[in-house]
Amino acid sequence: MEEIKVKKVVREHYAKAAKQGNSCCGCNNEAELISKQIGYGEEDLAAVPGGANLGLGCGNPVALASLKEGETVLDLGSGAGFDCFLASNKVGKNGKIIGVDMTPEMVEKARENAEKGHYENVEFRLGEIENLPIPDNSVDAVISNCVINLAQNKRRAFSEAFRVLKPTGRIMISDIVLLEPLPDAIRNSIEAYVGCVAGASLKDEYIKIIEAEGFQNVRIVGETSFPIDYLINDPKAQAILRNLDISPERLRQIAETIVSVKIYGVKPTG
Repeated sequence: MEEIKVKKVVREHYAKAAKQGNSCCGCNNEAELISKQIGYGEEDLAAVPGGANLGLGCGNPVALASLKEGETVLDLGSGAGFDCFLASNKVGKNGKIIGVDMTPEMVEKARENAEKGHYENVEFRLGEIENLPIPDNSVDAVISNCVINLAQNKRRAFSEAFRVLKPTGRIMISDIVLLEPLPDAIRNSIEAYVGCVAGASLKDEYIKIIEAEGFQNVRIVGETSFPIDYLINDPKAQAILRNLDISPERLRQIAETIVSVKIYGVKPTG
């Protein structure tokens, strides 16, 4: 798929989500339930401003990032600010959280949420994860939640993450990966791409990309099945399946090859 077209459709999709407050599956009332299933606790959901959690993630990178007081943290694809606000509570007033998102509507919503929640150590910047508006060697940790799979040039995204990290800085990301290649009908579907599936890489290839950009000690620290029930029960997803001529039964088979992983890696000292 053409990169410019993909970015345009992805941006439009998430702009709509920002305006409507919808989760990735279009079920706003299920955002909290989805978040609990992928690793967020009641205290996490209660600790952020209303409207910050859109149910767009596939894991909880903050819970595993080992964030420390005073650190600077970068969130790739920060959306409405959910993970940024959780990270803010971990790094304290002497720390700093920077969220980057390519959708102006999301950045605007995140800034509104930050003001509503009185988060003075959080800022949001408009930008692409393949071209981060962040100086070299300036952050201690990079987190990301179900976003890098949307980047067609994942190598560039990880290269940028490596660039902005300080030596010994680390990445802790949650993302969707594949155990087997997807059928062509799904892989070539722009709707499935926006839905965080068609753009996913094979798990082994994903790890190799991260290592190729210089990260060391790269490892998967958690792996769970993709929550396919939400996709199957979503009317929008059902329409996509009909267009692709894929039955719910076949989709469940495909879903067994789709997993959510939490990945850790470190930038070496030299």
